[in-house]
Amino acid sequence: MVRRHVVVHGRVQGVGFRYTLARAAATRGVGGWARNRADGTVEAVFEGETEAVDSLVRLSAEGPRGAEVEHVEAFDEAPKGLTRFDIG
Repeated sequence: MVRRHVVVHGRVQGVGFRYTLARAAATRGVGGWARNRADGTVEAVFEGETEAVDSLVRLSAEGPRGAEVEHVEAFDEAPKGLTRFDIG
């Protein structure tokens, strides 16, 4: 079990970014959350098996159609046992 905290920079709000992450997390059995921040970034946390979490970090770097990701900051954190994915 791993936990990654990401902040996605670029044109990432208003393009369905959080919902894309939520759908992908559900299909991979990953818990966590995603939210828009006031500075225009999207922030998310992913918890689950290493391969599944890594795939969501890669998806964050691509984004959904219409997104223009400039860069992603990713930080490892101690898992907290999240099992569902929430959108804030």
